[in-house]
Amino acid sequence: MVGTGFPNAAALRSGDVELVAHVQTVCDRIDVEDSLIQALLPEPGRRQRLTREAEALLARYPDPEERPPLFGLLVGVKDFFRVDGFPTKAGSKLPAALFEGTESDVVTRLRENGALIAGKTVTTEFAYFQPGPTRNPHNTEHTPGGSSSGSAAGVAAGFYPLALGTQTIGSVIRPAAFCGIIGFKPSYDQINTAGMLFFSKSVDHAGVFSQDVATMKLACSALFGSWDSSECAPPDGLPALAVPDGPYLEEAEEVGLQHFEETLSRLAAEGFRIERVPFFSDYAELNRRHRRLTAVEVAQVHKDWYREYSDRYSVHMHEIMKTGATISDEERDEIRADQLRLRHRMEEALLSSDADLWIAPAATGAAPHGIHATGNPIMNLPWTNAGVPALAIPSGKTDDGLPLAVQFCGPFGADERLLAWGEAIEAMVRG
Repeated sequence: MVGTGFPNAAALRSGDVELVAHVQTVCDRIDVEDSLIQALLPEPGRRQRLTREAEALLARYPDPEERPPLFGLLVGVKDFFRVDGFPTKAGSKLPAALFEGTESDVVTRLRENGALIAGKTVTTEFAYFQPGPTRNPHNTEHTPGGSSSGSAAGVAAGFYPLALGTQTIGSVIRPAAFCGIIGFKPSYDQINTAGMLFFSKSVDHAGVFSQDVATMKLACSALFGSWDSSECAPPDGLPALAVPDGPYLEEAEEVGLQHFEETLSRLAAEGFRIERVPFFSDYAELNRRHRRLTAVEVAQVHKDWYREYSDRYSVHMHEIMKTGATISDEERDEIRADQLRLRHRMEEALLSSDADLWIAPAATGAAPHGIHATGNPIMNLPWTNAGVPALAIPSGKTDDGLPLAVQFCGPFGADERLLAWGEAIEAMVRG
């Protein structure tokens, strides 16, 4: 069920790949395979809509030289972003009318840069832990991860080369790892979140999935509020990598940790300098405080809806709403202040070890069996809490063919440099 590579953006812009024919091919694939994968929310007339939009795009830009950078690229959009012409349900049983509003800024940017919206993708309920029906294209008996389930699975299945997701703990990096694709969580607020629903405003990030880092760079250059092209040239030399030794790394499963150490050995053989840095000694407390911050903030977001529609919420949401109601504003503000302190500690540790990037497992291991749960996001939590950029790159497979991945994290705001290094690293580690 894993999709083959899409034509690159340059081939669509130049017309070497005919856009309408390409749309028909992709729609054929979705018609045949998505009944099993269930990455996309149902849309009657999807093929007809996409054909009309592709024809309109060609009419608007007849000259290949004038076509925008994302011309003709199909994009899946997590059902946590408002998209004109589509209802927003956020994977929930609540009325869509509650979530109506202006189209998400990031979706508008996609359209302005020539992208075609393939459709809304399945998400867990309110981007939390109640799974949807989506399955992993590498093995449909396994989860694709969450909460951006359909976005990751659809890229892996070849339904679209780009997709939008969100991350509150690990909802971009983890499903990217489970599905064997590229996942990127930029620095906090690097992608405008206007028009996006929120779980926890202090930590929610808009993120992107792609089939390769080159496409990710192209997408981010169009989606970021500011993009420094001078930082995108291939850097001289290889980045020095810091490994956060200690309680955090011990959260990985045996297969995940073994693969991570093997990947470090491969990178060392390629000439990378790897520094082991004792870090996150208070990881259990960081985990606890992050989850309390998200609980109090989601309770605030849902206060009015929950009062009227509590019977339509899952047990997972009932539990976090109950926890959130017990947390004071003072505790919330203290935890928010800790986020900046953690960010500064991360940067100081990189500087003191003369390293450029952190490297860590992108998930505890491979995608768990079954779709009743979406896997443990614990390996992603600290980077999300601090708001630093994180890039997941596939780095191998288990003996039974399930993807494994590593994540690279950089200093806050160094997104372009992380992606530039990521493109070089991808060629060395991708499994």
